[in-house]
Amino acid sequence: MKKGNAHGHHPQPLPDVALRVKALEALLLSKGLIATDAVEKVAEVYEKEIGPLNGAKVVARAWVDPAYKERLLKDATAAIAELGFSGMQGEHMVVVENTEKVHNMIVCTLCSCYPWPVLGLPPVWYKSPAYRARAVIEPRTVLREFGLELEDSVEVRVWDSSAELRYMVLPRRPPGSQGMTEQQLARLVTRDSMIGVGEAKAPRKAR
Repeated sequence: MKKGNAHGHHPQPLPDVALRVKALEALLLSKGLIATDAVEKVAEVYEKEIGPLNGAKVVARAWVDPAYKERLLKDATAAIAELGFSGMQGEHMVVVENTEKVHNMIVCTLCSCYPWPVLGLPPVWYKSPAYRARAVIEPRTVLREFGLELEDSVEVRVWDSSAELRYMVLPRRPPGSQGMTEQQLARLVTRDSMIGVGEAKAPRKAR
C-alpha cells in the first residue's frame, strides 16, 4: 500500500464553520423549520452531484490538455487551484493516474480524510470501518463489490490519505469519447471514479 505522511493521521476537531453549521441545523430542526429528510437530501445531492463537479472539471481538463495533465500529476495542489478549487481539506493534494496497467484506489485507514474542494462530502461508505480496513487487505474484492472487475494483470495500488495529504484518482478517459468537448467529458466523470472504486462513464451512443 502506498501511504502519505502518517504523522498526525487522526480525526481532527471540526472547524468553526462546521460547528456553526451543525448548531444552526440543530436549531432549525428543533423549531420545525426544516425536516431531517430534507437536510439528508441536500447532503446527498452535494455528496453525489454538486460536490464532485469540481473534480470532474479537473479530470476533463487533464484529458484534453496534456500540459495541464503534466502539471496536475507533478503538483496537484497548484494545478487544481488554477481552476479555482482550493481551500480547507484540499491544501495538499496528490493526483494519481489510472492506466492500462495500474489502477489506483483511495482510502483513509484511520479516519475519513477526503479532498472536499474537488469531491464534496465523503460518502458514508468511505468513512465506514469496513471499507477502511478491507480496501487495504482485499482491494480487488472490494472493487468487485462496487462492480469493478479488473484483469489479473492490472496492478492495484491503494493510497492512504492523511490529515496532511489527500489523494484523488485521475481515471482513464473512456473509449468513444474522442471529439467530445471538455464540458461533455466532465459529465462522464463520477465521484467513484475519482476515488478509484469505479470508472468514468461510457459516452452515450447517438441514436
